[in-house]
Amino acid sequence: MKLHIESMTCGGCARSVTAALKAVDPTATVEIDLPGKNVKIESSQPVESFTKALEEAGFPPR
Repeated sequence: MKLHIESMTCGGCARSVTAALKAVDPTATVEIDLPGKNVKIESSQPVESFTKALEEAGFPPR
């Protein structure tokens, strides 16, 4: 799945996003595209679990 996170603007943001996603599924593969403000997630968990975790972390996806 691929999510766009407009508020992800720096390396610290990317680390926070990764931590939030890994909290949902520690085995997920997370790829950050900081210039494009996108994150690619490979996981068996539903997308809703990840969007909720990102919203709670202050990085609501579109």
